[in-house]
Amino acid sequence: MGEKVAADGIDLADRERYRRKLHECLEGLQRLLKEERFDRPRNLMGLEIELNLAGADGLPRMMNSQVLERIASCDFQTELARCNLEVNILPHRLSGRVLDQLAEELRTGLAYAERKAREVAARIVMIGILPTLHATDLTAASLSENDRYVLLNDQMRAARGEDFALDIRGVEHLVSRSPSIAPEAACTSVQLHLQVTPGRFAAVWNAAQAIAAVQVAVGANSPFLFGRELWRESRPPVFQQATDTRVPELQAQGVRPRTWFGERWVDSAYDLFEENLRYFPPLLPVCGPQEPLRVLDEGGAPDLAELVLHNGTIYRWNRPVYAVADGVAHLRVENRVLPAGPTVADVIANTAFYYGLVRALAEEPRPIWSRLPFAAAARNFDTACRYGIDATLDWPRPGRAGGLARIPALRLVRQELLPLAARGLDAWGVEPADRDHYLGIIEERCRRRVNGASWQAAACHHARRQGLDRDAALAAMTRRYSELMHTGEPVHTWPVAWPVTGRAAVPEAWEAAAEGA
Repeated sequence: MGEKVAADGIDLADRERYRRKLHECLEGLQRLLKEERFDRPRNLMGLEIELNLAGADGLPRMMNSQVLERIASCDFQTELARCNLEVNILPHRLSGRVLDQLAEELRTGLAYAERKAREVAARIVMIGILPTLHATDLTAASLSENDRYVLLNDQMRAARGEDFALDIRGVEHLVSRSPSIAPEAACTSVQLHLQVTPGRFAAVWNAAQAIAAVQVAVGANSPFLFGRELWRESRPPVFQQATDTRVPELQAQGVRPRTWFGERWVDSAYDLFEENLRYFPPLLPVCGPQEPLRVLDEGGAPDLAELVLHNGTIYRWNRPVYAVADGVAHLRVENRVLPAGPTVADVIANTAFYYGLVRALAEEPRPIWSRLPFAAAARNFDTACRYGIDATLDWPRPGRAGGLARIPALRLVRQELLPLAARGLDAWGVEPADRDHYLGIIEERCRRRVNGASWQAAACHHARRQGLDRDAALAAMTRRYSELMHTGEPVHTWPVAWPVTGRAAVPEAWEAAAEGA
């Protein structure tokens, strides 16, 4: 989403040419798959984290351009709103001490970004949704200075033809309307990439879909939006509604939303790209100069720029990715399920759990997707988003009898999935000490029934009991969250109670940041 796209206006000829090129790209992808012209297996993974900027008061700071100017590193980029940044970690081979290496690189990068953010009285907050955001913070004027975001907003507004509506019933009920897609920027995530061969793509994607609910159950970290306590992981409903170009009549007809879980298991990466063209009209009809079929005929690897651009405007929770590196095409599964935070240790624990589990399930002789109906996987995802660590999920019974059993997510993770994840990390060749350390964090979360979302809710309720009103409690909780986040200790160790009145409501580190600006 970060590249620049410039457009001086879009006319009918642009759309017709773009649609033609989209179908040429799809034909090119089909030829690449048939002719096996993809990179060899290299066990490569990548990691991206979206971040928030907040001030000493815990409120959002709309100043990513100033912070990025000071950071001056291509590892950090803009995101949709001015209160967002994104940090990208270079691809790593999944083996050895990779988990500790990722943790050290993240700690170093975030500490540097934090120092630079403090120069302009801001702090980095790694959280799924910044609890102090209000609807007035996220408007068209809040969008980052990036041509693509402006064009995307314009096209999505035109496709919808009326305000975007948020209507989410959780612990409380939120109703909000926006004339722009800016509320989407409330959602900050961790994106986990895994490069796969075409032959393994379907197994990895299907496995990732099957475990999405479990990832959310143990990793939820987004219980608040616009002053309301909603779902334990509120990003999915917020993202879907904030990008929903369907008016109510189209929803009633069963037209698919651009943010969706999907509707079936797949046999090939081609299935997903073909669905993208069949179901979703293009939003950004901007054509590149390359003719993909000609490049293929000449023995090259086409960039399939139009297909890649279109794919980037369809927000699957497990997204197929096509890219070319060093002149060779490759495929990735991009897992977009997890919220950011709470700490580096928690992010790497979630990462270890995902890569271990997806490897083990993708290689099972009786695949999970042959025993779990896709509709059940989708229901599980919705349930996990609503209830987080307290969710109860449908899961295949062990043995040959078949059928589904209702099982608490915590018991499922501790009894069945953590051992599978350990086996998967062994198959990758990950160092056993790192495997045990990071999966141990998931185990402790489950044992104590604590994740980021449950801590946020409990801490906010604690602040309310100390006499703070709703906004003050959310701000105090956000400041406390950030203070604990920067200690690096995983969220299951965080105390809920702390003094929340007087100056104690603003940790000293926040005061120092404000005074030094």
